[in-house]
Amino acid sequence: MSTEPRLVEVRRNILKHNDVIAAELRKRFREAGVYTVSLVSSPGSGKTAFLEKTLSLLGRNHRVAALVGDLATENDAARLRRSQAPVKQITTGTVCHLEAAMVRGALDEWNLDDLDFLFIENVGNLVCPSSYDLGENLRLVLLSVTEGEDKPLKYPTIFNTADVAVITKIDLAGAVEFDWETVLSNIQAVRPKMEVLRVSAKTGEGLDEWQRFLEARLRP
Repeated sequence: MSTEPRLVEVRRNILKHNDVIAAELRKRFREAGVYTVSLVSSPGSGKTAFLEKTLSLLGRNHRVAALVGDLATENDAARLRRSQAPVKQITTGTVCHLEAAMVRGALDEWNLDDLDFLFIENVGNLVCPSSYDLGENLRLVLLSVTEGEDKPLKYPTIFNTADVAVITKIDLAGAVEFDWETVLSNIQAVRPKMEVLRVSAKTGEGLDEWQRFLEARLRP
């Protein structure tokens, strides 16, 4: 006898529960005046390096903090702490994504009124995170030039649930013969009019534009 209907119902209940907590988080973030950004990507996209640079830049004039999800280690959190921003690790074990309840638990000891920006780095995965709202204001999907131009076509759901695409490691574009026209066309085919930013955490190219993009979204 097939168990598929039961599995579908369980999944619906899990997502509904997640959405309820995400709505609570969104309300808390709004009341505290915190602009919350989540980052999703496949492993190796340069997500942590990009976030470290972001925390360092914004931290000069704004109060910033980060939550970082990983299956096992605290390596990414240790790297992000070099920015001098408050950072907390969320270890997910066998779970391949962050859930709203994990974010809520990680925030227990933090006063959101003390923050301007909160960044949430999800587990490296382009499938599971697409289904889980974390209460964020903005979801970024990162794609490195070393991954190829067809990632948006292979993983359309994550691009459809994200607000902005960030192309990383652009300093390597020439070396890997990255085709800009093709990747931009693929992104627009999946998500028409999606904004695309280009950055290099190594050279700093594009980071000033990214900083201005974020600061424009803070409440007056």
